[in-house]
Amino acid sequence: MNDTIKKVVVVGGGTAGWLSAALLKKVLGQTVELELVESESIGTVGVGEATIPPIRMLNNVLGLNEADVIRETKATIKLAIKFENWRVKGEGYFHTFGSPGRSYAFCHFHHFLNRARQQLGESSSIWDYDLNYLSAIEGRFAKMDVTDPILDMPFAYHFDASLYAKFLRKVAEQAGAVRTEGTIVDVTQHPGSGYIQGVRLANGREVTGDLFIDCSGFRGLLIQQQLNTGYIDWSHWLPCDRAIAIPSERHEHTLPYTRSIAHTAGWQWRIPLQHRNGNGHVYCSNYMSDDEALAVLKNNLDTAPLADPNFIKFKTGRRRKQWNKNVIAIGLSSGFLEPLESTSIHLIQSAIVRLLHLFPHQGINDSIMSEYNAQSALEFEQIRDFIILHYHVNERDDSQFWRDVRNMDVPERLRHKIDLFRQNGRLFNEHNDLFLDASWLQVMQGQGITPQDYHPMAKSIPQDKLIDMLKTIRKIKQDPVAQLPTHDEFLAKVCGN
Repeated sequence: MNDTIKKVVVVGGGTAGWLSAALLKKVLGQTVELELVESESIGTVGVGEATIPPIRMLNNVLGLNEADVIRETKATIKLAIKFENWRVKGEGYFHTFGSPGRSYAFCHFHHFLNRARQQLGESSSIWDYDLNYLSAIEGRFAKMDVTDPILDMPFAYHFDASLYAKFLRKVAEQAGAVRTEGTIVDVTQHPGSGYIQGVRLANGREVTGDLFIDCSGFRGLLIQQQLNTGYIDWSHWLPCDRAIAIPSERHEHTLPYTRSIAHTAGWQWRIPLQHRNGNGHVYCSNYMSDDEALAVLKNNLDTAPLADPNFIKFKTGRRRKQWNKNVIAIGLSSGFLEPLESTSIHLIQSAIVRLLHLFPHQGINDSIMSEYNAQSALEFEQIRDFIILHYHVNERDDSQFWRDVRNMDVPERLRHKIDLFRQNGRLFNEHNDLFLDASWLQVMQGQGITPQDYHPMAKSIPQDKLIDMLKTIRKIKQDPVAQLPTHDEFLAKVCGN
């Protein structure tokens, strides 16, 4: 199909739909017409409330004022995720957005620390050299204007996803996006090419377009129900297939990090917002009934519930093609990876950015589609492997679930990465891997993988100078923390109360 793309139709609202509409109109402006079709009667999953740092760049591109975003979405700051009970019960570690220590060419900081721990009896951990961690455990935060990258403190947000979608709707409509209310009852296709021509609403109106963005959630109205694209099932690696979400009253002190608490057959999230807490239990129905899972969640709420539980069924995996004919699946319609590392909204963001890079202004062709699908597949697989790591490298022996995920075969790429780190502490990023070396380092060490060796460059420093270097870096990281306001003080100042 070589027709110029003049009109884009977004099917479905929520975060996926309105983020797609806002960013497409912001970047493409009046070169394309954009219409979003949604129905107030169709709810959204709406439990994705934690994000990762690239969302700040997205908000900047959209021209959003950060203070407005924090106020309008009831947002709090996220410096890290705390993983509790994942290696063994009763133990925890942090995956922060920061980088431990100081960067060195050819040799990561952790090699120097590993040498000091192995040879000199050093007892500090990598987190003692991480400003994000030190601030998180003290409950402190402020944006710091620094020139030395050693003091960078990357952050993201926890927010109410439904409020974020409403905020984005205003942005999209101000940029020229048109919203149409209606329930889709039929889809028309070109008899020759099979391309989608339009969607027919219950009131009889047909909305036509040249390119369709499917943001219809798990049902995949266009990408699956109409085009029968197919799905690659990853539940043999990530067997959790259920979630229960319950909001609860806000906690007295607002933590600047997400909590991920492993239970018998899955894990629980705790996400602090300004007006409430987000809570959920992700679990595997082969090992735990819905009633048992609900009891676990209710027994582990630290504040009173505010609503009835919301039960969600899912299957981990992805569409065989994220782009099929003239339909691009974005959000839950494109696939699902459990929200262990808060990647759901990021996958929406990256899918739209990828589309903008490859936008078929002069018409859709196979090379554009195949490149989009190849990049999408790689991104899903890289995030999948990082999530598998948390499950697979565990030492729990208190339930069959944890024994089974420990003993399962894992993707070869992940197996190689684990073996390489275990042997000599080396980490290598693949092309466009969302999770950088510092992330892999923290999860591997947190899950109990200790490198047997370290880089020879770490031997180049005399022992006394190595200890002095570690003390100096630790002090540089620790000194700013006491000067920071508490997280709640920061929020009160931003929100004017």
